[in-house]
Amino acid sequence: MQRRELLKGVALSGLIGGILAPTVAAVAQGKPDSAATKALAELQQALDNLEIAFTSPEWKLRTPQDFAEAHRVMLHVLMHALQTWLEADPARPFFTSFINQHKKMLGDNPDARYYSAVIDDQHSYRITGNLAGATYTSFTIELAADTGSDGIGSTLNDTQFKADENGDYEIILSAEKVEGNWMPMAEGAASITTRHYYEREHCINNDRLHHIPVDIRNLEPVEPRQSPNDAEIAAGIGRVTTFVSGNVITMNNENSPSWVSRVPNQFMPPKKDDSHDSITYAARDNVYSMAPFVLGPDQALLIRGRFPKCRFANVVLFNRFLQTLNYEERSISLNRTQTVLNEDGSFEMVVAHRDPGRPNWLDTEGRPYGIMFWRFQLPEGDIPALETEVITLS
Repeated sequence: MQRRELLKGVALSGLIGGILAPTVAAVAQGKPDSAATKALAELQQALDNLEIAFTSPEWKLRTPQDFAEAHRVMLHVLMHALQTWLEADPARPFFTSFINQHKKMLGDNPDARYYSAVIDDQHSYRITGNLAGATYTSFTIELAADTGSDGIGSTLNDTQFKADENGDYEIILSAEKVEGNWMPMAEGAASITTRHYYEREHCINNDRLHHIPVDIRNLEPVEPRQSPNDAEIAAGIGRVTTFVSGNVITMNNENSPSWVSRVPNQFMPPKKDDSHDSITYAARDNVYSMAPFVLGPDQALLIRGRFPKCRFANVVLFNRFLQTLNYEERSISLNRTQTVLNEDGSFEMVVAHRDPGRPNWLDTEGRPYGIMFWRFQLPEGDIPALETEVITLS
């Protein structure tokens, strides 16, 4: 007998039906007072509120694609919330992949892997991992008592901890300092995010076989979990709701950081400051510069500049919801290894709807508008200004 037929027979058996019938009836009777039911209704209301927001003037959505991508980012954020926050328990943390080729949010990066875990300042933890050939590795604590978080707590990068000759490391995360690799626990810690940046010819997130070992465990033993009850499941759904409500965003806030340009096709000077310390999932070691691109069918944007001395640098193209464009099949980002330099060490990149027949093409997917986003990591000295020019392609 095939497995499918066996399971079908079991599911339809009178014995199983008889066993389950009282339980199902009890659940049905208790459903109106269920905390989980109420929490699910609140999650649905949060999704409905986002639907309403999408049609508001503040979001400035205009085209069918704008609205379609608004729904897409909402579902990507919901996906991550379910994976990370539903079962979250600071006493038993686990790392979850933050972004990948098919889960994009909050300014993802084709050249980086990120993992997140839910923690709190009532526990101490041991992080174990391997550098796995990364150009840069770091850990950042996000603050706040809930999943909305509010800025950056302590950080630790690979210049501040030691790995052995094989790249293995162990870090203690605690309130009190310990010998060896130590990361101070921030008061009000809500989560911890890892960053693993790579400068390769092919984006690291297109390498599905590349594995980055990283784990986190409570330093104190904990008792096995009890079976989840209604209140605990409701609390998990509430965390999902909070994350979704706080992290579906679009770049139209008039109080944007100084490195965000409001002028199409023109960058603000990249400058190191602490403005992104208040941005929950920003990286303290990064200097950012962001600008919208707006191009006609036959137009292209030249970007001229020089890379500073730094640990990592790249530029990516986002949609208006800070989701990268299709880097699986298109060239929508360039890191230093991928960039062809001029003889004097400068570069010239081309943001265009079609192949301009020259190096360093950033493919817009034919979009008339989007976002250009630069990261310069641990730069030394000033970052040369990025010059731009709109040209017409022949």
